[in-house]
Amino acid sequence: MAVTTLPSAAAPTWRSWLVWGVGVAAYMLSVTNRTSLASVGVDTAHRFDIDASTLSMFAVIQLGVYGAMQIPVGLMLDRYGARPLITAGMALMAVGQLVMAVSPNVGVAIAARMLLGAGDAAVFPSVLRLIATWFPSQRGPVMVQLTGILGQLGQIAAIVPLAALLHATSWSIAFGSVAGLCVLFTVLVFALIRNHPPDRDTDVTVDASTGAIRVVTSALDNRVGVRAAWSHPGTRLAFWSHFTTPFAGSAFIMLWGIPFLTAGEGLTQGQAALVTTVYVLAGIAIGPFMGMLSSRIPNFRSRALVLPSIAVQAVAWLIVIAQPGPAPLWMLFGLAIALSMGGPASMIAFDHARTHNPSHRLSTATGITNAGGFLAGLIAIFLIGVALDLQGAGTPETYTLDAFRLAFLTQIPLWVIGWVFIVIERKRTRIHIGMDQPRRRGQATRGA
Repeated sequence: MAVTTLPSAAAPTWRSWLVWGVGVAAYMLSVTNRTSLASVGVDTAHRFDIDASTLSMFAVIQLGVYGAMQIPVGLMLDRYGARPLITAGMALMAVGQLVMAVSPNVGVAIAARMLLGAGDAAVFPSVLRLIATWFPSQRGPVMVQLTGILGQLGQIAAIVPLAALLHATSWSIAFGSVAGLCVLFTVLVFALIRNHPPDRDTDVTVDASTGAIRVVTSALDNRVGVRAAWSHPGTRLAFWSHFTTPFAGSAFIMLWGIPFLTAGEGLTQGQAALVTTVYVLAGIAIGPFMGMLSSRIPNFRSRALVLPSIAVQAVAWLIVIAQPGPAPLWMLFGLAIALSMGGPASMIAFDHARTHNPSHRLSTATGITNAGGFLAGLIAIFLIGVALDLQGAGTPETYTLDAFRLAFLTQIPLWVIGWVFIVIERKRTRIHIGMDQPRRRGQATRGA
């Protein structure tokens, strides 16, 4: 590691903010693409005449491709940098939405969602890479939270404008318009984003507090890089934190929230859109506080932030499910706010990955971490769809509140599994870095 004093590198320049701003705008559009079935799930079921399990496959396969691409994307990032990866991702999503716009049957539509998943997979890790190379290291946690917060605004575009455009025009026009936006951003990303500042010839990150320069690059040995990253309990803690915190919100916002609120709870389309919008806005409001607390209590963030966010989500769902009839609107707003905690809490996982891995494994560890949340999300979405079908409530005409209640109970095993592994890997991480001693009989766990 070379150490020097670089005042100009210690503070982000206007170009740093421009590069990051374009990257975040691209990420917002990728979130719109990811959740573009959020408010048109019922329309999708009618268009292709499919049951709940098949409808869930749209999101499951999309998320499966996203998760499977995380490690390859991380390795390519370490070799080629962010600019070509984001450009390729936006182009793939443009093709995917264009195919979706003209898809004549469910098979072609699912292939379109696979393209969306592959393109989406490249964007968020690439923006994290831009943060690592264009901003001082000490700004990392705040910039990651801010990126996640702003990216979620893309969900609002998927919830309200896309649905309004579809209902006012046609399926082809609505999804074709999103494809056009992706083409525009393909050009913008290629024109404006650069892998690293112009005064350097490699991807580096500069710590503003010390002036230390770290080169961000790695060898493309998949077996060594992935095995080394996974062998550190801090990476496994990051994986399980990201596995457990966001999946309930993902299942709600990506596919099953609007059908549950309208066909199950009896809300109007406008009321349902308001509830899901509250979900997005609450996540934006909670994110800065979560990021601030995470930076102030780095040794206790799993126990003080991650685990409580999981508990709040689970309790909120159980309260809504336990209602003898439709839940009052204020309770559904409360559910949306509780679920919104999962997104900001999941960002803490990337702090774990960055903290416990050297720079040459940065993108690989990030890819492993990011895969966790989407693995849990696809499992949750699929289980909810299967549970609806098994109850004979697999189509919009047969959806019932009771069927949705039982279907959403399938999330509980995922919370339990994730909670257990977070506790286990947190302890192993603290032992690994010397904060705790190996547990002896009768010894209490340190930390709170």
